[in-house]
Amino acid sequence: MNTYDAIAARRSIRKFKSESLPEDAMETILKAATLAPSGKNRQPWQFYVVGEDKRNEMIDIMRDALAAWKERGEDTGSAKWTTDIMETAPATVFVINPDGVDPWEPHTVDQQFQELVDTQSIGAAIQNMLLAAQDLGIGSLWICDVLYAITELKTWLGAQGELIAAVSFGIPDEAPSARPRKPMDEVVRTV
Repeated sequence: MNTYDAIAARRSIRKFKSESLPEDAMETILKAATLAPSGKNRQPWQFYVVGEDKRNEMIDIMRDALAAWKERGEDTGSAKWTTDIMETAPATVFVINPDGVDPWEPHTVDQQFQELVDTQSIGAAIQNMLLAAQDLGIGSLWICDVLYAITELKTWLGAQGELIAAVSFGIPDEAPSARPRKPMDEVVRTV
């Protein structure tokens, strides 16, 4: 599959089959992530892979954190639904910026600039994972709802830094249609 076709065909998968991933799939996906470009070649990422054997612990942490948010009267949006999806995925990868700090911590202007660059670099690494998975016939879901459990998940993972996102992977059990896109003349300006 050529790159443009992979980009055009990729979908966010929210229903996974119960089967495990092919043996070397995660290694290929993670290798693709590490090949992403990064600002000043900092490679500001660490990947924590949670497989089927630890999935229930991960889900319990997510559910407990969401319950705490609800007890405080906070809205957690679609996070419960996302947690239900994660529960069916054979693998979830948490992406951490080891040099980042949590959003509620004080940041100098230099730290803010560096984290913007690092987050863009991490976005490229995540996109590489999604496209590698697509090429392997594996479904993926880029998840930001894990941010409701930042502290709890980082403690459980033994991770330091800033939790940026997670991506769940599995054999797709759905084939969603393409989502609508804004027209090119609405998003592109030639100067």
